[in-house]
Amino acid sequence: MRAAAATAQSQKASVVAALPADGDATLRAAARQEYLNALPIAAAIFRLDDLDRLWVDFANEPFTDLVGWNPVALSRPAAEAEIVEGSGLADTIALFLKGTEESRQFERSDGRVVGARHFLVRLARLTLFPQLGTRCLVSMIDRTAQVETERSLRAEMLRDSLTGLPNRLAFNERVEKVLDDPGFLPGNHAVLVVDMTRFSRVNECVGSIAGDELLIAFARRLFSSLRGGDFLARTGGDEFGLLLKLDKGLEDATQAAERIRTALSAPFKLSELEIRVDCAIGCALLGGSEELAEEVLRNAQFALKRAKATGAVRFYEPNQARAARRRFSIETELRRAIEGRELELAFQPLIDLESGAVSGFEALARWNSGRRGAISPVEFIPVAEESGLIVPLGRWALEAAVETLAAWDRKMGRTLPLSVSVNLSPIQVARDDVASCVSAALAAYGIGGERLTLELTESAIIQDPWRATKVLEDLKGLKARVAMDDFGTGYTSLAYLQRLPIDVLKIDRSFVSAMLGDGDSIAIVRAILSLADALGMDTTAEGIDSPELAKALTRLGCTYGQGFYFARPLAPDAALDYWVSRSA
Repeated sequence: MRAAAATAQSQKASVVAALPADGDATLRAAARQEYLNALPIAAAIFRLDDLDRLWVDFANEPFTDLVGWNPVALSRPAAEAEIVEGSGLADTIALFLKGTEESRQFERSDGRVVGARHFLVRLARLTLFPQLGTRCLVSMIDRTAQVETERSLRAEMLRDSLTGLPNRLAFNERVEKVLDDPGFLPGNHAVLVVDMTRFSRVNECVGSIAGDELLIAFARRLFSSLRGGDFLARTGGDEFGLLLKLDKGLEDATQAAERIRTALSAPFKLSELEIRVDCAIGCALLGGSEELAEEVLRNAQFALKRAKATGAVRFYEPNQARAARRRFSIETELRRAIEGRELELAFQPLIDLESGAVSGFEALARWNSGRRGAISPVEFIPVAEESGLIVPLGRWALEAAVETLAAWDRKMGRTLPLSVSVNLSPIQVARDDVASCVSAALAAYGIGGERLTLELTESAIIQDPWRATKVLEDLKGLKARVAMDDFGTGYTSLAYLQRLPIDVLKIDRSFVSAMLGDGDSIAIVRAILSLADALGMDTTAEGIDSPELAKALTRLGCTYGQGFYFARPLAPDAALDYWVSRSA
């Protein structure tokens, strides 16, 4: 850079030295013209006369070729000669000369919408010979090819290559444009997110090429449902975003969703197949408080998640984002809590209904976060399952429960006639080697398998019957007992009950709590008890909260019971004291 600057300064000095004295104006003009012609870029010297008219003192050939001037143009004021038609460049140069700036650089194009030419313009005030008037050196570089290339690359960057629709980036830019519009009014625009249901199933069955064909056809159907001014983009794999102006409020969004469903009602033809697809639609209004366009799209995706669960169009509610942020925060803290063994187990007694004795305890995870206080299992267990943390959480609960049972034995100086139940998540059954974890925990603390009961829900069996059967058989090989939790609320067939090595059926609390006042509930409980008896299984009733329920279930022949009537979940030491008091 320094060398280049020195060279330029040297050239300028040599040119100035070569100029004749002021008296020989013709020679001086020729020297200046020769200097400009030697420049490799388009350049010209402009001057303001006493009437503030702009004239061209000198222009080299690259400049005249670039702006398309002929000798006649050079003999007229520059404003009349039109420096690049439609660019207003002459007025800009005149204003520059009337001002005090030493230099300026900017980009300018002509007035054409299609096929416009683009230039980089530099203005530099000439002060070396003030007696020659107010002058400046104007240099121009044609950037038309570069600008067109940049536009082409940008258009390609903003376009989805498969469907030809704008992509997620283009969609967000359009939303930002709406939000930045001075005339924007909150609630006057909405974003709809449309997701094709079962698309992964189509890909699995007919292949990715047919899947791409379906996406293209799906996009065309969506496009056909648009109104003038609506903006459609592909924002994800099988997800499409729609930006629309609301003239009638939410009614417009609802009608747009109906048009989309109507457009998708006919089957899609792929080769020799006819495929019917449905969609889920989530909607979010542009309220103006969003800092980024991506936030609006994310809000619509929150609503989309609910739409997938319900099958109806859902609108975003502000508490959804707060709930999502809380879930994410809980996930982060839960990970640290598991690694730091900050969780605890509470133990709820299992009562033999006939004798009234404590037969064991169910181990329940409890979390008292230092920052948030107590967090309910109803909140953190789903987060653990969604994030995969349920696997380390389940391992910790299993080991802690067996460790507590061993501690009770040591404290009492003998092997107690107590068992402990631990819940298994369907995700644990699917992902973890449950039998190995159980075997390791039993061996580490010297506990027999018959004192451990593993509880799993019907969904754990339905998701992968073969794997669930293998896990249960392995657990039985360790002499552990198996209980089916929340029985009656899922879809387990009688064939599974007959084939699987299940020892206990746990009757869901929804049937137990309602059985005294609801004939249907007591009939269901009676049927479950009869089924368990026929299959040689024990039964446990959850949610017993009154002596009347306990007596009724005892009369019906239920084996065990648990609930607040007997005791709430207790800390380990309190649970042992409870067993001691009941045993006495």
